[in-house]
Amino acid sequence: MSTETVPSRTTGEHHHDHRDVTGGWVRPAVFGVTDGLVSNTALIVGVAGAHVSAHNIVLTGLAGLAAGAFSMATGEYVSVASQEELTRAEIEIEKAEIARVPAAEEAELAAIYVQRGVEPALAKEVARQLSVDPEQVWRVHAREELGVDPDDLPSPWLAAGSSFVAFALGALVPLLPYLLGATTLPVSVVLAALALFAAGALVSRFTTRNWLYAGTRQLALGGVAAGLTYAIGSAVGA
Repeated sequence: MSTETVPSRTTGEHHHDHRDVTGGWVRPAVFGVTDGLVSNTALIVGVAGAHVSAHNIVLTGLAGLAAGAFSMATGEYVSVASQEELTRAEIEIEKAEIARVPAAEEAELAAIYVQRGVEPALAKEVARQLSVDPEQVWRVHAREELGVDPDDLPSPWLAAGSSFVAFALGALVPLLPYLLGATTLPVSVVLAALALFAAGALVSRFTTRNWLYAGTRQLALGGVAAGLTYAIGSAVGA
């Protein structure tokens, strides 16, 4: 008599990983490197269009790198810090309401679960049990009502630092050939075009969009910006 082993559904384990969608570094880093590439490429191309010396192009590129990196870091810090301060202020309001009218807040939490499809009796019991611990219940309300995790708020310093470094790296790409001794624009443009495509393709790893489409789109947008600034530089130089 032959025997056949059938895998049990109860013994197998299933694991899967998610990308970090709440961290404070991904968005400013991606935006920073892309902005550094586009803005400094356009700046260098625009100045080169006016037929200035390679020395002046290097000075312009370095100034654009420094100014853009500090501007990006400052903007990210202020933006994330302001959002964090607003979130914490709303959490404090929620804490005060839980302390002032705990029964009403418990009923509000139960109503949220009912709206999500939980049976009213079970929703009421879940809300009651979650409301027992005063240090836990305000976190639950923050997640359910405000849509934020109070234990995982983005860091303003992390966002600012990521943005600064990423912008500087992106802005360095079109400038690098001149720093290494190049005196004409084509080498810088080719290197910047490759980097723009690579940056767009890299973004697709976070968005699940097709890498070829994402890279081509980034290259096209950067090309339009560079083309327009070159035309302006040529017109002003003439």
